[in-house]
Amino acid sequence: MTRSTLARRAALAGAVALVAASVAVALPASAHSYLVSSTPGDGEVLATLPAQFSVTANEPLLDLSGDASGFAIQVVDAAGAFYGDGCFVVSGSTLSMGASLGAPGDYRMYWQVISDDGHPVSGELAFSWTGTGEATGLASPPVCGQDAEPEPTPTAEPTTAPEPEPSATAAPVDENEGVPLDFTTIGLSVLALLGAVAVILLAVRALRGMGKSSDRDDDNWNAPPSS
Repeated sequence: MTRSTLARRAALAGAVALVAASVAVALPASAHSYLVSSTPGDGEVLATLPAQFSVTANEPLLDLSGDASGFAIQVVDAAGAFYGDGCFVVSGSTLSMGASLGAPGDYRMYWQVISDDGHPVSGELAFSWTGTGEATGLASPPVCGQDAEPEPTPTAEPTTAPEPEPSATAAPVDENEGVPLDFTTIGLSVLALLGAVAVILLAVRALRGMGKSSDRDDDNWNAPPSS
């Protein structure tokens, strides 16, 4: 066997080993589950509410705990409110949840499953609802068997009535108001009164003096002349 023949065989063996290694690396990467169908379908327009929301993979799903731990389906409307009952059921290659919807409009469904190799796989799809729903959207994802708080509806801000301006109150009326006290006038009045009293007293004295003088004159008039 020549050296060139050995070299060709060695090169061929190396190429085969390289291809085998590439296939071995690629197989685990392509072994994850992928979505093959769903209810509702991506872009579907629903007029009738289905019994369940569901996603189906290409192979059986891995539910080691038996309680769908790690699995999820979330359905939300355009406002972000959540619908469904939150009770997940894994059956073979299908994950499902009890369905409910609210007002007509656009919705999105988010899902996550555990593939057979133990890797989580997730995705989302959009659909429209034209039927009449009676469910009330929730503010958080529903939990199986528990009632969540409903999504709060926006309310108008309460308007506060302006407080009335305090009315001007009349100042308490003084009984003497309207009668200004003029101390100068009072003083002059008192002085005038005292002056009048003084004049009266002087007049009385003068009259008394005149009476006494008249009595003396009468006495002198009636007295007999001296001899």
